[in-house]
Amino acid sequence: MVDASEVSVSPGDETEWALPAATLRFRSGRFEAGTRALPAEVAVAISVNGSTHAVMMATPADLEDLALGLALNEGIVETPSQIEGLEIASSEAGLECRLWLRPERAAGYVVRRRQMTGPVGCGLCGVESLELAARALPAVGPGVPVRPEAIVAAMAAMGEGQRLGRRTRAAHAAAFASTEGDALCVREDVGRHNALDKVAGHLAREGIDPAGGFLVLTSRVSVELIQKAAAMGCALLAAVSVPTGLAVAEAERAGITLVAVVRGEEFEVFTHPGRIVGAGEADPPLARSLG
Repeated sequence: MVDASEVSVSPGDETEWALPAATLRFRSGRFEAGTRALPAEVAVAISVNGSTHAVMMATPADLEDLALGLALNEGIVETPSQIEGLEIASSEAGLECRLWLRPERAAGYVVRRRQMTGPVGCGLCGVESLELAARALPAVGPGVPVRPEAIVAAMAAMGEGQRLGRRTRAAHAAAFASTEGDALCVREDVGRHNALDKVAGHLAREGIDPAGGFLVLTSRVSVELIQKAAAMGCALLAAVSVPTGLAVAEAERAGITLVAVVRGEEFEVFTHPGRIVGAGEADPPLARSLG
């Protein structure tokens, strides 16, 4: 079994965050001893000016990206320059990402206290009202044209960058790709929302405009991921699995091109196909069936 003492929470650790676990495998009618690598999962708190904003279970890597991306995607800040300081502190209980806002931003900021422990599968756990869960999304810009081959290439490139995923088969990934399908950034986490926040944080830290490329995800597409893509201003999102009906409806309203069920050289386009080269010539054209 996994020894919890093996999980280091040093914020400077550069490991792949995979832990060995002993297993008993039943194969060909008999049991045999084996081992399997499991992704590390620890409690990570995000605090803003000393007040806890959220506590989530996450893979403790790229935490600066996670904190900045979450702050941007949830509207705590509008630009990285509104953050005065960011530090990662560790304790026996887990890790804390401490964000300090500049006075001009802090003056108008009211902490939305979530103070919850959120499961990795839900990005809306702990919000205090239905209005926050169904917030109005900004409309994305025109984006850039993307060839079908680039979507296929980006999905494959993300797979090549999934070191933790290959070792554990239990981690999600998100990537930002160029219009040619090159994965410019790949981030992994046990939570799909965390992985996307890490990508958002990396792009912001590097000054990369999300409108100049597109997002790729290993997971199904739920509405929270559309909300994050809209907050980033990214006009195209491609995922390996199926979207929810609400995710499709929100992508339509936000002007996001939603591509899903990307399997090998095949995929399906659910909204705004005009950004994909050749999709606008499809016969019959994409029909809207979800409102």
